[in-house]
Formats: sequence, structure tokens, C-alpha cells
Amino acid sequence: MTAPGQVPAASAHPAHGKERGEANKLVKRLRRQVGQAIQDYAMIRAGDKVMVCLSGGKDSYTMLDILLLLREAAPVPFELMAVNLDQKQPDFPEHVLPDYLKARGVPYHIIEQDTYSVVKRVIPEGKTMCSLCSRLRRGALYTYAAENGFTKIALGHHRDDIVATFFLNMFHGSKLKAMPPKLMCASRTSSPTPPCASSPSSPATCAARRSSCSASRSAACWTSGRSRAPAASRTSSAPCKTWRHRNWPTPSCSTSPRSTAAAKRTAG
Repeated sequence: MTAPGQVPAASAHPAHGKERGEANKLVKRLRRQVGQAIQDYAMIRAGDKVMVCLSGGKDSYTMLDILLLLREAAPVPFELMAVNLDQKQPDFPEHVLPDYLKARGVPYHIIEQDTYSVVKRVIPEGKTMCSLCSRLRRGALYTYAAENGFTKIALGHHRDDIVATFFLNMFHGSKLKAMPPKLMCASRTSSPTPPCASSPSSPATCAARRSSCSASRSAACWTSGRSRAPAASRTSSAPCKTWRHRNWPTPSCSTSPRSTAAAKRTAG
């Protein structure tokens, strides 16, 4: 069994070695981007109990893997627990997530709540069920988090989701609004946070469009309301203690698009 984030050993075939090298680069890039987002928006603090929401899709699997890797080298201690909501949809493979999490040694809990029958009863045949289904799912997850003392809820939303939400609100809601990277609940008992806010939609799509990563990250920062770098980034030019892995290169704190452009103008 391979460790979290470790790419399985490839054969001696040159093509396999190249694929392994590309996969390693991708893992490092995703860890760096997620770590930067956590640091920029103070998503995780010392002693946090983080509920990692797993749907069974590629985004939440990737988020869990990256958080497990970051926890090993994070500047603060925190707990992780994977939570999945079984909505009793027909043909849902109930054994897949528990088997995977047991094999990884990750503590987990499966919430069982029949929201599927509620949605089928309320939504007319042929209409979109996503909105109500999402509301019921969020309600179940938030309730479980509050009852079990979780201080943070990690969601698998990424920067493509942030940008898509921005345009959906603009064209269908007539307002400039996007998904924030960190949202404080009204009860202030837990904060829903998407650690992958600075990461692309999936490892597969990231590898296919490396050239657009910088532009996409800037767009995500802008649509989520971050027009300036954090205060610490604007006032310090020394390397900072970050969530980046200790073996990764650590640039200065001034990494926002605005500060980078200013540095280039000064150098010119």
C-alpha cells in the first residue's frame, strides 16, 4: 500500500517513468496551492477539529488526501475526520467509502438520512432536484458538525466552482457574488471552508492546462472577494512560516497578483 500522495512505483518502461514524474509534480502543485489557500484565509487554526465532507467524487477524495499530507508538516496541530451522508439513493454503493477509509486508517462516520424520498416527493417529475437535495444535505452535515464539536467543515469546492458560482449569480441572479473561501456560520460553532479554493477542478484537468493555472488562481481570488493580499503579506518581505511542505521552495509572502506586478514594475 502506498502512503498518502505517493505515486505507485512504475515499471522500467520510459513512458511509465515519465507519467510517474508528471504525477509527482501534480501532487506537489496541488499541495502547495491548497496549503497557500489555507494560510491566506486562515482556514485551519491550532486545535481545530475538521470534518472532511466526502461525497465519493474525485474532488473530495483529492481534498482528503491533500489534507492528510499537509497535516504531517503543518505548522499547527489539527484533527481530521471524514464524514459521508448516505441519502439512500437507489444503487448507492454503501461499502466503497467505508472500505477505502478503513484501508487508509482514517476515522470516519456515515450519516444515514433518507433525503432522496423527500426530494422525490416534493420536486415534480422532470424538474431539477439538485437545489433541494443540496439544502437537505448541507442541513444534515451542519447539524452533525454542531452536535459533535467540529470547529471546521472542509468542503470539496475548488476554484472552478468559485468562478462558476460567480457567473451563475451574475447571469441568473443579477448580482456580483461568488462562493467565499471561508464562511462563518451564524452560530459560529463551525466554519464551512473549501481548502481547494486555489486548486483546479481535478488532478486530471490540472495536468492538461498548466498554462492557465496562474490566470485561474487570480480569477478565483478576485471573484471570492480577495482584491488585496493579506496584511501580513503586504508588510513583510521575509520568508514566512507557511503550510507549504518543508521540502518545497518557500517564496516570500508577497505572492498576490497585485504584489507580483508591483515587484516587476519596481525591478523594471
